[in-house]
Amino acid sequence: MNEDDLDRDCVERCLHGDRDAFEPIVARYEKPVFNAVLRMVGNPEEARDICQEVFVKVFENLRSYDHSRKFFSWMYRVAINETINHVKSRRRWEPLSDVFESSRSNPEETMQETERDHQIQRALLALDPKYRLAVIVRHFLQLSYAEAAHVLDLPEKTVKSRLFTARQLLKDLLEGNPNGVRR
Repeated sequence: MNEDDLDRDCVERCLHGDRDAFEPIVARYEKPVFNAVLRMVGNPEEARDICQEVFVKVFENLRSYDHSRKFFSWMYRVAINETINHVKSRRRWEPLSDVFESSRSNPEETMQETERDHQIQRALLALDPKYRLAVIVRHFLQLSYAEAAHVLDLPEKTVKSRLFTARQLLKDLLEGNPNGVRR
């Protein structure tokens, strides 16, 4: 049984009163949802709070899930909407946590890798949310263009266009040329 079938089975069991059937969904998706939300808000505590709200909303709205679609796409859409609502209510940007794990044993390599990660995160957070979302769903969640289009509720060509623009903006930011940020 593939993941889509497992998800649909869990949803059906939940809809028929088996609350425990939601646990595999949480176990399967809590990390990718958290990572996507963290990339948007930049704060682990806020990301945890948003994720908790996402899973509550997903559970409460299982009846609105269209079984002909991929469950994870629907759930990510809920996560993105919750995150956007949170970001709009916050209206300010905070840097990501200074804690980055590294597998490097050389302190100089570790420091270089950490600094590179910080630069990428700062550049990502400097992007307009519509571009940041496109990067997150395509590159961090590793969705196909079609899946990203479905999750973002946009035409596939728009996703490709936003990714092209986002990559150019990120390149400029990482090279020290902040022209055009927050287009």
